[in-house]
Amino acid sequence: MAAAATVETAALTGALWGLVQDFVMGQQEGPADQVAADVKSGSYTVLQVVEALGSSLENPEPRTRARGIQLLSQVLLQCHSLLLEKEVVHLILFYENRLKDHHLVIPSVLQGLRALSLCVALPSGLAVSVLKAIFQEVHVQSLPQVDRHTVYSIITNFMQTREEELKGLGADFTFGFIQVMDGEKDPRNLLVAFRIVHDLISRDYSLGPFVEELFEVTSCYFPIDFTPPPNDPHGIQREDLILSLRAVLASTPRFAEFLLPLLIEKVDSEILSAKLDSLQTLNACCAGYGQKELKDFLPSLWSSIRREVFQTASERVEAEGLAALHSLTACLSRSVLRADAEDLLDSFLSNILQDCRHHLCEPDMKLVWPSAKLLQAAAGASARAYDHITSNVLPLLLEQFHKHSQSNQRRTILEMILGFLKLQQKWSYEDKDQRPLSGFKDQLCSLVFMALTDPSTQLQLVGIRTLTVLGAQPDLLSSGDLELAVGHLYRLSFLEEDSQSCRVAALEASGTLATLYPVAFSSYLVPKLAEELHIGESDLTRGDGPTKCSRHLCCMQALSAVSTHPSIVKETLPLLLQHLWQVNKGNMVAQSSEVIAVCQSLQQVAEKCQQDLESCWYFHQTAIPCLLALAVQASMPEKEPSVLRKVLLEDDVLAAMVSVIGTATTHLSPELAAQSVACIVPLFLDGNVSFLPENSFPSRFQPFQDGPSGQRRLVALLMAFVCSLPRNVEIPQLNQLMRELLELSCCQSCPFSSTAAAKCFAGLLNKHPAGQQLDEFLQLAGDKMEAGLGSGPYRSQAFTLLLWVTKALVLRYHPLSSCLTARLMGLLSDPELGPAAADGFSLLMSDCTDVLTRAGHAEVRIMFRQRFFTDNVPTLVQGFHAAPQDVKPNYLKGLSHVLNRLPKPVLLPELPTLLSLLLEALSCPDSVVQLSTLSCLQPLLLEAPQVMSLHVDTLVTKFLNLSSSPSMAVRIAALQCMHALTRLPTPVLLPYKPQVIRALAKPLDDKKRLVRKEAVSARGEWFLLGSPGS
Repeated sequence: MAAAATVETAALTGALWGLVQDFVMGQQEGPADQVAADVKSGSYTVLQVVEALGSSLENPEPRTRARGIQLLSQVLLQCHSLLLEKEVVHLILFYENRLKDHHLVIPSVLQGLRALSLCVALPSGLAVSVLKAIFQEVHVQSLPQVDRHTVYSIITNFMQTREEELKGLGADFTFGFIQVMDGEKDPRNLLVAFRIVHDLISRDYSLGPFVEELFEVTSCYFPIDFTPPPNDPHGIQREDLILSLRAVLASTPRFAEFLLPLLIEKVDSEILSAKLDSLQTLNACCAGYGQKELKDFLPSLWSSIRREVFQTASERVEAEGLAALHSLTACLSRSVLRADAEDLLDSFLSNILQDCRHHLCEPDMKLVWPSAKLLQAAAGASARAYDHITSNVLPLLLEQFHKHSQSNQRRTILEMILGFLKLQQKWSYEDKDQRPLSGFKDQLCSLVFMALTDPSTQLQLVGIRTLTVLGAQPDLLSSGDLELAVGHLYRLSFLEEDSQSCRVAALEASGTLATLYPVAFSSYLVPKLAEELHIGESDLTRGDGPTKCSRHLCCMQALSAVSTHPSIVKETLPLLLQHLWQVNKGNMVAQSSEVIAVCQSLQQVAEKCQQDLESCWYFHQTAIPCLLALAVQASMPEKEPSVLRKVLLEDDVLAAMVSVIGTATTHLSPELAAQSVACIVPLFLDGNVSFLPENSFPSRFQPFQDGPSGQRRLVALLMAFVCSLPRNVEIPQLNQLMRELLELSCCQSCPFSSTAAAKCFAGLLNKHPAGQQLDEFLQLAGDKMEAGLGSGPYRSQAFTLLLWVTKALVLRYHPLSSCLTARLMGLLSDPELGPAAADGFSLLMSDCTDVLTRAGHAEVRIMFRQRFFTDNVPTLVQGFHAAPQDVKPNYLKGLSHVLNRLPKPVLLPELPTLLSLLLEALSCPDSVVQLSTLSCLQPLLLEAPQVMSLHVDTLVTKFLNLSSSPSMAVRIAALQCMHALTRLPTPVLLPYKPQVIRALAKPLDDKKRLVRKEAVSARGEWFLLGSPGS
């Protein structure tokens, strides 16, 4: 046994010796990994490796010694966790000694020390010993980059694990590191070195007398001027170095006396990047500085910032200058002062006021805006700064507003006042009399009301914005001011078309202020609007002209705009619903546009109610029964058909009602939605009208029976409700409902009803949980579709059902979706349904507004378009190549729709294989295909110019041909593509320049203005092609 063990040991030792010789003498790299693996597995110990290396480590030839130490270091890097404490001690002593060896040996020694710096078993005191040896024996900056990086790694490792030991070195550690870093040029090493310096400061290592030296060794790189080489594998960006150095420079106030003069010098330089970097660094420094650090430099800093804001040609420099001023003021505001100390904030702000005030009073107003920006930047830094500046500036601006009579000058001054008003919102004051604006509120209100009555639209707009900000400040608007403000907003809400922007702004302001002052708006505005609405109803009854109609619509928009508070909604909603009842009773000369306008206002109210659960439920239980009652009443058979009632059953009006019902349902809680669904589903299935207002109808409501077609049309309203419910709401009588919807979806007499039923069926399928019941519904639908798609009388309806069911399943990744998509592709060759099937791909890929929406809680999986593209486009392409010539346009149309709605990053890799088909689609006579393909190609010209430039001849020819298409939309899209073509490489385009410029002269005379506009833009770019600076 013993003899066998001896033989085995000898064999292992021989194998190890062979591996060592192969690495050291044979210059092979593989044996190092093999030895490390054997040590990890326990075949050898580190001691046996050292013994096997014995002759190599003592060899008089430096290269041999270096190879021997390199092997040992590589083994240690992989096996350092296996070392015992006594082994670590001996190895550290060995490596420290070798630091005095030949320079060829040093890189391998450093790698070994890096491995040992990672050891958990490193005894106390050895980290200091290693670093002292490196500082003393190694001239780091004479080493190659990788070896310098190794030294930084050793220091970093020890700082992470042996912090207290290193701090015991005191300032010697800092001085040693300064020597190591001094003269470093490689950006990879600088990132690590900057991090070490930052840790030295942030972890309170002793800097001793070496603060200035540490600053000098890092600040010599400021500002960073580094451009990464092309295809840099290390990925180091200039911004990385800038941020890393900035973190160092801003990390301690002890650098302030050296750093601030440097920053002032660089801000005053002519180099844009240096200005930006300096201002951003100053901004960062202010977070840690106090008055003591800034005191001696404030005049120079203010002078430099003021000059940059007054004179700069760069918006970025101006923005950074203002940010720096803001930070300086905030820093001075933060500092805690002794009783006898000077308050630098007051003197600093006084300097700013002294240099800026007089510019606010200059007649030519040249430096008004720069001065206002500087004052606002300082005022926004703290409540003290705001009080100081506004108490000096606001009286001056108020005086200037009255001095100037021109509207544009008044607008400028009011915009400056607005800027100061917005700043007060940042500060809270317990005592309202302490608020700086309290003393000016009467003058400010007077000013705003003057602006609101000025003929200038621009001044009115600023006045509206100022009124909104004033109203947001507590106690600035008295009840009298509020009444006046509401009166002005009422007047502005009825402005003519040429002041549309002002009217929109007034409506928006009304909504904002109504949230804050609901009582005032309920008392002053809503009664006026109610009266106006009543007058409008009388005018419509008499059939008065379009001006009256316009005021009537404005009134409804104003009612919806102010419905931002629950108490106001309870007043405005009944007014709008009452107006709809007037239409239904035939008391007004109503058109569909009138009802649609009311529904749009109701939808806006519903959107505003979504934020508040109580308001949402109030709207739902008030508006939905009312809308349903109106629609049911209008659908009842009459002896003498009423034109007025039939307005409510028109497609556009029902679509508007669908939007209202859907919006009112999506945000219901599941409990409230369950209450509602228990009433609405029985209404459609059983004719239960008990929950509807004024529900004495002349006959039963049976939309799923063979009754009046008007009743069947109301299934769209059922769709809007059930397809917007949360997924976890149980729908009563679901089995019967799905069967009725399926039957109605193939109704021949009313396409609107059948489509609504198909969409409703699909919406419910999409949300239904997987299981036996879902499979049964799908089986029923499949049978119905196949029967209809054969040769029956309802092929078109069966196709619509197929389309919507396919979309419902595609969105949720249902396994059956692939079968239905294949069926849809098969219909592309159908002589009757082929074009419709091609358009169906647009529906599958696009977002709907009424059903199958995320807002309506549909199951819409992420990246469903990408998955559809991957699964189906190869089949579409294959089908195109195999299809007869008369069917090919259908495949092109379907493909174009899919690609047009696909995210461009997904399309770009596939572009080379699909581009030939897209170009062929441009020759298709169908304008829909042309427009879809052009919309797809335009962004590709911008994002994949190299691929597109291979087909430039075809692209130029086809785009120019389409620029004279009968369709205006196609002409515009073709000209936009001609414009985008100029992004291709110039040498590729230059041969076509004369031809294109001649051809684009024709659309310059197009009868449509929008076409002429695109032609001018495209032709201008082609004219500039190849010119200097283009």
